[in-house]
Amino acid sequence: MKAKTFIDQVEVLVRSGKGGDGATSFRREALVAFGGPDGGDGGRGGDVVFVASEHVNSLLSLYYDPKCFAKDGENGQPQRMFGKRGRDLVVPVPLGTEVYEVDTGLLIADITEPSQRVIVAKGGAGGYGNVHFKTSVNQAPTEHTPGGEAEERRLRLELKSIADAGLLGFPNAGKSSLLASLSSATPKIAAYPFTTINPIVGTIIYDDYARVRMADVPGIIEGAAKGVGLGLAFLRHLERARVLVYVIDMAGTDDRAPWTDYEVLKREIDEYSTELAARPSLVVANKMDTEAAQANLPRFITETGIEPIRVSCSTREGLDDFKDALRRLVNPTVRFHHTHAAPPDLKDMPDTTGDEIPAEALRFATFLKLEKLKAKSHPSRGNIH
Repeated sequence: MKAKTFIDQVEVLVRSGKGGDGATSFRREALVAFGGPDGGDGGRGGDVVFVASEHVNSLLSLYYDPKCFAKDGENGQPQRMFGKRGRDLVVPVPLGTEVYEVDTGLLIADITEPSQRVIVAKGGAGGYGNVHFKTSVNQAPTEHTPGGEAEERRLRLELKSIADAGLLGFPNAGKSSLLASLSSATPKIAAYPFTTINPIVGTIIYDDYARVRMADVPGIIEGAAKGVGLGLAFLRHLERARVLVYVIDMAGTDDRAPWTDYEVLKREIDEYSTELAARPSLVVANKMDTEAAQANLPRFITETGIEPIRVSCSTREGLDDFKDALRRLVNPTVRFHHTHAAPPDLKDMPDTTGDEIPAEALRFATFLKLEKLKAKSHPSRGNIH
């Protein structure tokens, strides 16, 4: 049996640690009269914590080890020694993981930010030792409290990849080739259907370091909504996408009609989710370096009324046009602002041969960041610079 390499849905049993019991103890030391109570508190039980990790892209580890148990807190000890706190169980999960409670179906957490921490099972509190119960009228208490009970729950985790755009198309339409041409992702590319069997996410980086994450899912065929082929189960990875990209094999490989492929794709997506089908979309005519694609393009435009973006991954034709169109729809955050102003003419630079360099000359040192300095806080405010 071939081992699984990708899991996007799993049920797990989580249990926090039980709190340690408080101790009942009295000082019994030589030459210490009326020692009194000295029972320490129990340690707190450990939490079960899910942490978003950018280095994990599947729920595979939880599939093979679905029991997540934190450590119990230790009991209190004599001489006011507190019990050791139970160690938290920290479980890394992929970005985009949704956590549901199996019994109620309620969404507990949606883990979307890097390093986001979610406590899914809280450890029990440590019990009080008898040292806490000493009073003027009860100087030898024997009371103590037990530690808090562990929290146990069964959870269902679903992975929905975080992507700005999602690629949709029939098998062999060239989605993986398009993703590999625009990003550093390395999807499997071969001349047979369903080479992509797991969602793959790549990042398109623009010149100003704006980024667009694009997801490739397995190919969709007619009847996928009813389970034909690989079905539509992987479309959950596009539910976060703001833009859908329909990749059409304009060459009509395997005697398919590109205009029919597009209508089938739209219908299957609409059957899966009308909200998903209504999102902004782009239509990409792929394999435009072939004669068959050139011949099919006019009829595609006539049948669908859509002017697609013409691309060819082998010749890289139209890739820049596609990137520009995708950027306009996604509108990513610019991470680096660079000015296009012309540098000053060196002929206008003042004389710098004297003992002091004129302030006006600094304008010609374009490699310097001449930003306005922040005002220094007064030392009395605790901010000495």
